[in-house]
Amino acid sequence: MTADLVHASWNRIDAWLRAHAPRTWATLRPPAGDEEIAAAQEELGVTFPPDLIASLGRHDGALGGPETFLFHTCDRLLGVSEILRDTEFLRGFDQGPDGEDEGYWLRDYVKFGSYDVTSDGLLVDCRTWRDSFGAIGRFFDETGTDFGRADSLGEYLAELAGRLERGQEAGVVTFNGRLLWEGPLPARPERGADDDPLPAPDERLPELDLSHRPTDLLHVGYLERHEELGALIATLPYERVAEAARKQLRRLAADAGLNHYPEVEAALSAGERGVAPPPDQTDPLALRLRAVLARADADRDITRRWAAEKMVLGIWGSPYLSVCESAGLRSRFTLDWREDLHADLGGPPLPPIPDDRFWGTLRNPAIDSSWYAAQYAQDQG
Repeated sequence: MTADLVHASWNRIDAWLRAHAPRTWATLRPPAGDEEIAAAQEELGVTFPPDLIASLGRHDGALGGPETFLFHTCDRLLGVSEILRDTEFLRGFDQGPDGEDEGYWLRDYVKFGSYDVTSDGLLVDCRTWRDSFGAIGRFFDETGTDFGRADSLGEYLAELAGRLERGQEAGVVTFNGRLLWEGPLPARPERGADDDPLPAPDERLPELDLSHRPTDLLHVGYLERHEELGALIATLPYERVAEAARKQLRRLAADAGLNHYPEVEAALSAGERGVAPPPDQTDPLALRLRAVLARADADRDITRRWAAEKMVLGIWGSPYLSVCESAGLRSRFTLDWREDLHADLGGPPLPPIPDDRFWGTLRNPAIDSSWYAAQYAQDQG
């Protein structure tokens, strides 16, 4: 029975989450009641496949928020009341009579996973008269519904359990007790040759953005996307952040193969001594980075271009912006970038994931949190 596969798969998923991502496991709700599940079917006028009933009998969805349980499609598991709400909403876009093979949203589709930001999500086919009864599909609000993901929810959950158990090779990342999903990493750019000649000062090359200054304010939006790490950066002493920025820049140079250029290595070493070369488009470092930009443009290698730009920012700009931008780009090279950033920040205990109140009460002169501060003041009357 496929319902048995549901229970076996949830056993594997629950065990893995308890061991590796306990904060995410804690967001899974207790089982839904049989009467509640029956009432939902009656209200929607459909028959749930046995797999969906069995799954709801294990977990009535997952609590929302940044720690929540997500499928690898980044859809949150829905409970009975949310299944009713989302399915009834999407029925407003019904495009076709019952029994039709394709449609934007058919009446007998039932949504059980939600992307939350949009109406996209996972669905199960509840057309009992078709061979596709119980099949798993995904709805996109721009293109409609597609199937072929699994013939049943039991199979879908078994595949999810396998992904978790395979770990990083399947895009599985854990950090601070949470489960996160990362896409496949792009191929690393080729490293530069140590003996590549420097271009002449008058050679036509892209210019560097040398407008960065160490005193530039950081908008809080850069920190928000780093969640608890962003909150840590916002509250650590300036010198700790500056040290982390230098370490992150060195990691990024190694990731992108830029540290093999002597001009870049010299600048990294000087930065660790607190020295930055004067911003000049024609000095050896600038010429080297401009040549990297030109080669990246010719090869359509956006990652290498970005790496060169982050080098410029890290050498001449704000350490707050540099540490955020370097960490963000390192996500294209390694799935361990969060662990690396935490280590470079000194590895202190991580604060909770920040909310609007945190940003509204933040008092750090290097960070522009004025919008949140104004909102907080208004809320306080």
